[in-house]
Amino acid sequence: MTDSTNDLRSKYLTLIKDVADEAALEDLRVQAVGKKGEISLQMRSLGKMTPEERQVAGPALNALKDEVNAALNARKASLADTALEERLAAEWLDVTLPGRGRPTGTIHPVSQVWEELTAIFANLGFSVAEGPQIESDWYNFDALNMPGHHSARAEMDTFYMARADGDNRPPHVLRTHTSPVQIRSLEQQGAPIRIIAPGRVYRSDYDQTHTPMFHQIEGLALDRDISMAHLKWTLEQMAAAFFEVDEVEVRFRASHFPFTEPSAEIDFRCSWVDGQLKLGEGDDWLEAGGSGMVHPKVLENAGVDSTQWQGFAFGLGIDRLAMLKYGIPDLRAFFDSDLRWMRHYGFTPLDQPNLHGGLSR
Repeated sequence: MTDSTNDLRSKYLTLIKDVADEAALEDLRVQAVGKKGEISLQMRSLGKMTPEERQVAGPALNALKDEVNAALNARKASLADTALEERLAAEWLDVTLPGRGRPTGTIHPVSQVWEELTAIFANLGFSVAEGPQIESDWYNFDALNMPGHHSARAEMDTFYMARADGDNRPPHVLRTHTSPVQIRSLEQQGAPIRIIAPGRVYRSDYDQTHTPMFHQIEGLALDRDISMAHLKWTLEQMAAAFFEVDEVEVRFRASHFPFTEPSAEIDFRCSWVDGQLKLGEGDDWLEAGGSGMVHPKVLENAGVDSTQWQGFAFGLGIDRLAMLKYGIPDLRAFFDSDLRWMRHYGFTPLDQPNLHGGLSR
C-alpha cells in the first residue's frame, strides 16, 4: 500500500470513528467514496499508470474503498443504535399505570329522539316503514289529494329536481313530508295497517325554528272502525311516555289538510315556569303537529277501498320534540357539527332507549 493510500486510510478511519451524527457521516461518505470523493478520484487515476504501477495501486485502492465503506456502515449502525437507546430512554412507558379512558362518541339528539319514538310506537303495535327521499310529484302531492294550486307545490317552498332538456316526465322533488310513505305502504301492504314513518324531509326555509332539512315522524293506522278517539288516545300515550310524565292532555283544534278529513292541529297541555317547559300541567297549550282521519281520496289513490276501511294519520316534528324535551333553543345548532354542542347534548351509544329501562338516561 502506497503512502498516499495509507494517508487516506488513516484520515478517513479517524474521521469516521469521531463523527457525531448520521448527517455528518453522509457528508463524510460523499467526501471519501462519492463520485468526486478522494478515493474515487484516486481510482480514476489508475488509467494513467503503467501496468506495473496499476498492479500495485489497484488492489490497494479497492481494499481501501472496501475498508472505508465497511467503517461507514458500522458507524451508521452504531449511531442508529445510540439514537434508538436515547428514544427509548426518553419515551419509556410504565405499563403498570392505569389505562386512560378512551373518548367515546355520542348519539345525536335527533337520533336519540328517533329511537325513543320508535320504542314508544313499537309498544303500541306500530311497525316502521321507509321510503325514498327523492319522490315523484305523484307520491309527494297528487296521491295525497294536494291540488295543483296548493301553496306547498310552489318552488319557493319545495326543492324541485332539475330535468334534462326534452324530459316530459312529471317532476321529482325532495320530499316535503314523510306522508308519501303512507301511500307506498298502503300500495304494498293494503289494510289493515299500523305504521310510523320517521325520516328526513326538505323545505325551502331557514331560521331559528326552521331548516331546509329536518326530520318528521308520520303515523298511520287503518282498520274497520278506527275513529278520532283512537287517534287522541294514541297521541296521549305517546306524549306521556316521551316526556316521561304520568299524563299529558291532548287538545284538537279544527284545521284543514288536503290528506285528512276531518283535520286537527295537535296541542299538548303545558306550563312555562321561569322559562322552563313542563308538559302535562298548567294552563298553556303547545302546538305539536297535525292529524286527522285519512281522506277517502287518499285511500282510493293508494288502492284501498274507502267504504270498507278508515283510519287516522298524524305528523310530528322530531327536531321540535327534541328541542322541547331537552331544552335546545335553536334548531340550526342541530346541523352545525359542533363537537362541543354534541358533548353537551349528546347521548351515550350504550344506553339504548326502551320503555322498561327508561328513554333518556
